[in-house]
Amino acid sequence: VVAKANVYFDGKVVSHTVLFAGGVKKTVGLIYPGSFTFNTGAPEIMEIIAGSCEVRLKGETAWKTYAAGTAFNVPGQSAFDIKVAAGIAEYICSFG
Repeated sequence: VVAKANVYFDGKVVSHTVLFAGGVKKTVGLIYPGSFTFNTGAPEIMEIIAGSCEVRLKGETAWKTYAAGTAFNVPGQSAFDIKVAAGIAEYICSFG
């Protein structure tokens, strides 16, 4: 686990990087209420483990709701908008 936190949007999104044998990388984090846009390099799988959020992938017009126990895929070299209305959304992001 990388001890230094990844802090975005004035602390409204915070994660820690976890590195696994073989080069696998994941981040584990929290998203506080607000609306945020993230760009991707590698493809990502975002697993929502607590709370809920709404997501709109680049090129789409509709927002989709994701609650604890669900996940969504984001292509590499893309972007997505994510918003949390209330509470905290907790996630695990897998890269590659």
